[in-house]
Amino acid sequence: MREKLEKIKLESTTELENVNTLQQLEELRIKYLGKKGELTQVLRGMGALSTEERPIVGQFANEIRDYINEKIEHTEYCLKRRELENRLRNEFIDVTMPSKKKELGNKHPITKVLDEVKEIFVGMGFSIVEGPEIEKVYYNFDALNHNKFHPARDMQDTFYITEDLLLRTQTSPVQVRTMEKMSPPIRIIAPGRVYRADEIDATHSPMFHQIEGLVIDKGITMANLKGTLDVFAKKLYGDNVKTKFRPHHFPFTEPSAEVDCSCVACSGAGCRVCKGSGWIEVLGAGMVHPNVLRNCGIDPEVYSGFAFGMGLDRIVMLKYDIDDLRLMFENDKRFLSQF
Repeated sequence: MREKLEKIKLESTTELENVNTLQQLEELRIKYLGKKGELTQVLRGMGALSTEERPIVGQFANEIRDYINEKIEHTEYCLKRRELENRLRNEFIDVTMPSKKKELGNKHPITKVLDEVKEIFVGMGFSIVEGPEIEKVYYNFDALNHNKFHPARDMQDTFYITEDLLLRTQTSPVQVRTMEKMSPPIRIIAPGRVYRADEIDATHSPMFHQIEGLVIDKGITMANLKGTLDVFAKKLYGDNVKTKFRPHHFPFTEPSAEVDCSCVACSGAGCRVCKGSGWIEVLGAGMVHPNVLRNCGIDPEVYSGFAFGMGLDRIVMLKYDIDDLRLMFENDKRFLSQF
């Protein structure tokens, strides 16, 4: 049996010296030290030895096992070191080479115009207020003087989550929440995403952006509203832009008006953008309805106010002469890089 052990030591030494890969090394470990390995088989035959031979052979077998283990560990260390040296040689990085050119992004046109609108109104003393996009029916409709049978409350027009929760159809709920929390004077704008069950086409989307404004104080009149929107239009589109009010109806304002701006493309002469009229509809506005003030705990006998709302996406389309709303939501770099 001692001769077998000597032979195993000699053969394992020769084979380990010729190993070139970790896979080969693992195969040799299994061959000699595995459950069915050669050294294991020899140790299992020790039961046939005499009582005197067994401890002597056992000690020698353990020495052989320790020797093979040490040889395997040393070979593994050498192989891993050689592999690392090869990788360092072949996978070096030349820090003097020019790096890949990084393309810097730019603001989305909606973000650019929103920032510009915010700056205009902040310059006129307005604060910016935001609110939840998942809104209660009370804030989205009831508090804003929408009666129970108003068509905007229909499920074909509004995304309902439950009977009492919906995706807001306007940012007007922010106005109500602000009036509940703050005492006049109030001067805010409320930008944000809104949702309506519209089919997607060149001018409609189920998700779009709005900016609404609210002013509440003593002695506020339509003249204040007209002056505010005149300043806004001139700051956004240029000093030559004019505004005009057309009578309209909104549940939450009385009197109400649609506000038009003279066409920025043709300066009012008439073109394809304004469909020959010289004017472009920009926003809706009016004096805050007394019922809305009462719903928010404000006495309409003491305070008055005006409100307005505009579609930010439409403002962007007019400013940059974009003819399809979908372009702003497709994330095409060829389109977005123009801004």
